[in-house]
Amino acid sequence: MEETDVLFLWGSNARDAHPIFFHHVLKAVRSGAKLFVMDPRRTSTAAWADVWLGPRVGTDIALANAMARVIIHAGLANEQFIKRATSDFEAYRACVEKYTLEHAEEVTGVPGDVIRDAALTYAKADRGMICWTLGITEHHNAVHNVFALINLALLTGKVGRYACGLNPLRGQNNVQGGGDMGAIPNKLPGFQDIVRDHEARAKFEAAWDTEIIPRYGWHLTQMFHAMEEGDLTAIYCIGENPVSSEADSQHATKLLENLDTLIVQDLVMTKTAEIADVVFPASNASFESEGTVTNSERRVQRVRKALEPPGEAKDDIWIIAQLAKRLGYDWGDLTPRQAWDELRSLSPMHQGMTWERLDQMGGAQWPCWDVDHPGTQYLHARLWSEDPDERLAPAPFSVVDDDPPVDELTEQFPIRLTTGRRLDSYNTGVQTAGYTSPLRRPESIELSQEDAEALGLVEGEQALVSSRRGEVVAPVHVSSALRPGLAFMTMHFPDQVETNRLTIEATDPKSGTAEFKATAIRVEKLNGRTAEVAS
Repeated sequence: MEETDVLFLWGSNARDAHPIFFHHVLKAVRSGAKLFVMDPRRTSTAAWADVWLGPRVGTDIALANAMARVIIHAGLANEQFIKRATSDFEAYRACVEKYTLEHAEEVTGVPGDVIRDAALTYAKADRGMICWTLGITEHHNAVHNVFALINLALLTGKVGRYACGLNPLRGQNNVQGGGDMGAIPNKLPGFQDIVRDHEARAKFEAAWDTEIIPRYGWHLTQMFHAMEEGDLTAIYCIGENPVSSEADSQHATKLLENLDTLIVQDLVMTKTAEIADVVFPASNASFESEGTVTNSERRVQRVRKALEPPGEAKDDIWIIAQLAKRLGYDWGDLTPRQAWDELRSLSPMHQGMTWERLDQMGGAQWPCWDVDHPGTQYLHARLWSEDPDERLAPAPFSVVDDDPPVDELTEQFPIRLTTGRRLDSYNTGVQTAGYTSPLRRPESIELSQEDAEALGLVEGEQALVSSRRGEVVAPVHVSSALRPGLAFMTMHFPDQVETNRLTIEATDPKSGTAEFKATAIRVEKLNGRTAEVAS
């Protein structure tokens, strides 16, 4: 990161949301790297950028495709890499041809010459990186947004090389590890397909002494649909607070309240825990547990217990083992090391990561195939091999088109609300709201100066904010980061303002992620009214 030439932070306010990571970005900037920030808001991250591109919410594909067209027409596509290591380029070239700078400027609101400059700077650089976060993925076309960014990296050959690549910044230190361990509905641990990989399934069946049904599970959004249909009647919720975090939170809460059984395992009594049938008090995995975490560069690292859990709080693995015992499976005094050794025996990409090697090496990057393997620094380095057998399958270009937000702007709902994080707080406030911060101010509806004046609203005044799903009352904060027609809120303080009463549960069909970033709202003077719970 610190030694790249060009860096795109796309849909990422890393200064606030990933402040430790952003220190590395600043080192790159101070070393001469060009920083481009693509974000509808002029954020604190954008303040450090060489260029801020402020696309309209939900127009990222149009922006990326227009940049690709510039690169192709300038003769800067890496033709040798494309021919050797990719597929479907001609279909992609045909797709982006209609995204002229004039068209892109009309759709995105970003001046055409700024789009051209960003594209040419990225294409001409020897090293370039594209990073993104929820500004790209919390949309109904989240996967297509990501594909559009991947296309740019493939087009210029900026993958599988030092200080190049694609980096989805994680909001927690072990998001990657959760996926690695099989906490996704279509994969067994080690990303082995539960339907298509018959050998892997048989291996797990033998180890676990049970049949594994070759059927994909539900992701979170599908779970809520299944609750609504009566097909899902029991939930075991570990470290999640969907009452506050789900889009259209009123609807989500009703579904959770109607379950036959809701079990919550968490550190504190969240709003979800308050409506649960059973609550298991868990420990803090960062300080009170042994185990491993996997970071965004696929590096598995040891975690060591620093403190004993307080009171009756127990380690997650202990709670799960006790529950298994009561269900007829006595695993004994299960330890994190035993669980890790089992994983290594079943996941080829973790096989070389012994407990001792993780200590000795300070962590290792998967895939690590055996105890003599050093780990894999560049996941896609294979694409540069001269040997076709080593390159394996080509990296495909994806044909993706501009697809506007589901929640349309109208005269009744004329303002686009986008949501995000602030520097001093975290998600639904479970881990941060109980502490004070000199940076903190109450939850608010942030508006541009122009919108506030047009609505007759002033700083600190209570306003009624409505969407097609519900309404809330929030104080106004006038922000210079916003253009007219754009508003911003966070989900950090649901006890003050329940922002997710407003958001839409339209979801991406592939990832299941809701479109938190693109809600149509109306903001009005309160005039003595109070927000009512929408029916």
